[in-house]
Amino acid sequence: MPPPDPEIARWFAEEVQPHEAALRAWLRSRFPTLKDADDLVQESYTRLLRTRRTGSIACARAFLFVTARNLALNQLRHLRHERPEGITELDASGVLDERTAIPESVARAEDLQLLIHAIQALPDRCRQIMTLRKIYGFSQREVAQRLHISEHTVEAQGAIGLRKCIEYFRRNGYSRGFRP
Repeated sequence: MPPPDPEIARWFAEEVQPHEAALRAWLRSRFPTLKDADDLVQESYTRLLRTRRTGSIACARAFLFVTARNLALNQLRHLRHERPEGITELDASGVLDERTAIPESVARAEDLQLLIHAIQALPDRCRQIMTLRKIYGFSQREVAQRLHISEHTVEAQGAIGLRKCIEYFRRNGYSRGFRP
């Protein structure tokens, strides 16, 4: 593991750590059936730092809370599949914060930013096709006509682009479903 960057360490101490107590309290109140909030907090920190090393984070607090919430929900889903009789149905009001508009907006912006980075990393033809198909919503036929290529090429290059984007997400520790 590389030595910590002093700038990131300073940013973490000033922008992230002050929210730790609130995050732990929030996790305990919203997800009382989960045994260990420490693991969720630690994994949230890991993902936050990984993202910070590859780019900027608009609001560390929002990113931290949204990441912890998503990890907690994933853990609950896992428990439900592991022991279906031991978990009762969750009330959505117990999972959602009244102020989710801001964290959700930030999460959406960060999702979109990650998708943009993934698409920018693609080879030229894949990038053109993915941009026209996924960002602008063009049909396969419209993309083929616009780029003067066959629909089969659009389909093949689109599949390659999608696979490479998924690989990019995995390499960057992204486990949430993308919500365009």
